[in-house]
Amino acid sequence: MRQKKRQMLIRKYTRMATYAVALVLVVIFIIRGIIFPITNRVGGKDNEPSEGQRVQVQAQTPEADPNAAMRQPLKGKADVSKMSVMTPGWHDSKEGRWYQNADGTYFAKGFQKIEGTQYSFDENGYIQTGWVTKGVNDYFFNEDGTYNPEKKRPLLALTFDDGPSQYTQQLLDCLEENNAHATFFMLGQNVEVYPDAVKRMKEIGCEIGSHSWDHLDLMTLDTDSVIAEFTKTDDALMKACGEKAPVARAPYGSADQSIYDLIQKPFFMWSLDTLDWKTLDEASDYDAVMNGDLTDGSIILMHDIHEPSVKAALRIIPELVEKGYKLVTVSEMAEAKGVTLQNARYIDFWQSSLDNGSVPGYKGNSTASDGSETGNVEDGSDSSGEDSVNDGTGESSEEESEDLGDGSDDYTDDGNTEDYSEDYE
Repeated sequence: MRQKKRQMLIRKYTRMATYAVALVLVVIFIIRGIIFPITNRVGGKDNEPSEGQRVQVQAQTPEADPNAAMRQPLKGKADVSKMSVMTPGWHDSKEGRWYQNADGTYFAKGFQKIEGTQYSFDENGYIQTGWVTKGVNDYFFNEDGTYNPEKKRPLLALTFDDGPSQYTQQLLDCLEENNAHATFFMLGQNVEVYPDAVKRMKEIGCEIGSHSWDHLDLMTLDTDSVIAEFTKTDDALMKACGEKAPVARAPYGSADQSIYDLIQKPFFMWSLDTLDWKTLDEASDYDAVMNGDLTDGSIILMHDIHEPSVKAALRIIPELVEKGYKLVTVSEMAEAKGVTLQNARYIDFWQSSLDNGSVPGYKGNSTASDGSETGNVEDGSDSSGEDSVNDGTGESSEEESEDLGDGSDDYTDDGNTEDYSEDYE
């Protein structure tokens, strides 16, 4: 009998001890996994790890770096798989791989360097792999989540002059289907005829640009006439899509610094001229681009008022995307290359041009907060310029720049109103 009572007491005390341990664990989990993160979030501070704990990386604030990850506190149902984890460091769940900080938070919505290696975390805190887009830049992360700086997407800026036209909507369909952007340097008189095309350009992320009102040589006009060419076009653009043109291109490329200052817009030339206005041949237009100099940072000139040009573009756009190029607007190109646009002339954004100082507003390489050179995942700029899909050299000479400046040798299209009258109808 005494032995039986003793066994019952042992079982009773064992159960009580088990309950006590479980209660302690639950209290620790609630305090550390829920209460601490909430109080830290409300108080705006993190608990410092005690001596002997693994030192955790501090995320930069989104204000300091728009690409930086933030510390995300546990929020409830969305973080059920994380709530049972109390050990700082890397963890795997069926949703993916994630990282817990010493204060119970996890990294989310951005890039974070951990133990010297850069990772990207999605909005739920899980690492991302493959291509990740931040702003105008793309970054590649390996299967294990580590950033691969060797893989770069070269950028190209497709530009279309003299439209809109009856063919522009087909071109916009193709751009949207391929998640591609382009810049349209439009004539004001055509904007009035095709306002829906202009509105759609904005809706799908393309850029509107001014090409004057009726394609006159600006260098032959007086000051008031030059101003009128762009003011009238901006008025038409405002009516069509609610925005003035942030960028411009001079008819025939014929302009100088006095005109840039007068109009107060950056003016864009080109590094690859397809001569599509001259050949009016789809095959020639296609070949001019696909076998041309497609160095990262190139600006390509085409015209969306010619059917052969648009048909060629419908082939060119998906093929360039398939080859690994990213098609962006000229302003997106400038941002990606670290250029603050000025009221000046731009021909290309090749790395060689950036390095030799021929691109106005280029910020150049600078040192990041971690001591590395910009041009990596921290700021997204490409400082190497070596990984173009083709083998173009991207060399730009002063002689070439001077030729492009007055437009007399490089752009002698038939872009006046009378010559293009059939396309406008």
